[in-house]
Amino acid sequence: MMDSLVNAAARALAAGDPLGALNRVALRDDAPALALRGIAMAQLGELDRAKVLLRRAGRAFGPREALARARCVLAEAEIALVSRDLGWPPRALAAARATLEARGDGRNAAHARHIEARRLLLIGRLDEAEQALAGLAVETLPPAARGAHALVVAGIALRRLRVGEARRALERAKAAALAANLPALTAEVEAASQELDAPVARLLARGESRLLHLDEVESLLASEALVVDACRNAIRAGGRSVPLATRPVLFALARTLAEAWPGDAAREALLRRAFRARFADESHRARLRVEIGRLRAALRPLADLRATRRGFALAPRQGHDLVVLAPAFDSEHAPLLALLADGESWSSSALALALGASQRTVQRALESLAAQGKVESYGRGRALRWMIPALPGFPTLLLLPGAMIAD
Repeated sequence: MMDSLVNAAARALAAGDPLGALNRVALRDDAPALALRGIAMAQLGELDRAKVLLRRAGRAFGPREALARARCVLAEAEIALVSRDLGWPPRALAAARATLEARGDGRNAAHARHIEARRLLLIGRLDEAEQALAGLAVETLPPAARGAHALVVAGIALRRLRVGEARRALERAKAAALAANLPALTAEVEAASQELDAPVARLLARGESRLLHLDEVESLLASEALVVDACRNAIRAGGRSVPLATRPVLFALARTLAEAWPGDAAREALLRRAFRARFADESHRARLRVEIGRLRAALRPLADLRATRRGFALAPRQGHDLVVLAPAFDSEHAPLLALLADGESWSSSALALALGASQRTVQRALESLAAQGKVESYGRGRALRWMIPALPGFPTLLLLPGAMIAD
């Protein structure tokens, strides 16, 4: 009778019914029941309580129950991912995956690979995320796992601006979510698809401005135009790129020159934009000459930078167009978001150094952006890091429970 209750609770969790699962095992403290209670609490959003229950379950399973303990570690790893606790030890998940593979639990081993790939995607390690997925026999996985796999593939494609590949992956994720009959997973895929179709940038060229979608951004960056990319603070043309994310003064000068193209930019405009100088003196003009020289050297493979009577002008090589790619909705925090757009995790001190601002100013900006859902953090104290949320998002409904059914 007791085993039948555990199996019934596991099936309820697999069907997305955590309350039904709790009704069957809420009063039990044996190891399988604790594990299922932990997953049910995670599905209900009680992540702290879920972690406590899963750790108790892991300790309660005996030394001969390595497979069950590995499944508990896997559930803990997914909770850490959902709560963006990226400091959770990845070695524990790797060890659990090895145990699952050795004991023939291919379904949960694949799920462990998905969690590893999601974590790597969140911290911008795209090559490693792809490697984590390599070799998976996706066609043999259950629908929910196929949906999770497709979401990771879509996230990697989006980071690399491969929009067609991302759309195809989201179509596969949608079909898998419908087959799994998991409303939360279906809603997550729909939300990701809507974000994919939303404007993501503005094109500024010859005094005009218009919104661009991701596929248009992909086409623009693949063209021969010289693009001053204010979304990532880089200059791009013909597949070549000059990153200026850590050189904000040079990028400010480049953007001002690009917005003035095909004309020139006055020295006063350059001083205001790059140095925020209301009243320029000779020291400002001397610094402008130095920074213009540095910018000329940085852009030499892509463009010429020449002096004019009233300022300076930027000229793309081979007569190509010059455009500015700006955030869709520019704000005072655009330079900060541009730094974070590389997908890497940053400390507030590193961001302050790159922006030439005080660390407290950057921390206030990060807190404001976090309240709007535009950035997220992980770690604590000196280990605190900030990043842009990955696109698309990942289901907060844990996908593990079906595999907790007793063999």
